[in-house]
Amino acid sequence: MRPAGRAIQRGPHRGDDGVLPECWLLAQWPPGQDEPSDYWLSDLPADTPLAELVRLAKSRWRIEHDYRELKTGLGLDHFEGRSWTGWHRHVTLTAAAHLFLTQLRLTRPTAAGQT
Repeated sequence: MRPAGRAIQRGPHRGDDGVLPECWLLAQWPPGQDEPSDYWLSDLPADTPLAELVRLAKSRWRIEHDYRELKTGLGLDHFEGRSWTGWHRHVTLTAAAHLFLTQLRLTRPTAAGQT
């Protein structure tokens, strides 16, 4: 399929004819439902296995979950300083805390404080 729309046709990725190249439309249609529940567009090569397309499409949920945990649980959005150095240190420590928790979850799934 080819995406359409005025904003897309003005973008930098259009071809010489003014339209975007063809892409895949991936739809999640749960059994017993009248219509699909989710849609994704992909420009991966045609020989990409379906399992890989689904894995990449679903990875967005993991990224959003981690970002929400960084903001709410670890304080990524609590920085109120005014310097690049202070912001950089804050983000680095937050990312290190997230790495520690991720490693803890992977190595000790029943560690204290985990639900």
